Amino acid sequence: MDEEKKNEFKVKSEELLKKVKDIVHQGNVRRIIIKNDEGKVYLEIPITIGLVGAFLLPVWAAIGALAAVVSNFTIEIINKEKQE
Repeated sequence: MDEEKKNEFKVKSEELLKKVKDIVHQGNVRRIIIKNDEGKVYLEIPITIGLVGAFLLPVWAAIGALAAVVSNFTIEIINKEKQE
């Protein structure tokens, strides 16, 4: 049985892209949601198995543009956990 687990991180704009890249490289992530302090969702990124670097280039560009506009973010991560 699979369950979802949510984690949230608060980051400044200059840390946003690095943190998202770190999260993607950790694996076991189903979705990343980037929100502002008020909870408004700016970007929701579904992460699928086999996601390749070339596909992520536009995502990195969008995150970089977002970081230039807003100063504080909350990153919500939805992980997939396997239960026995």
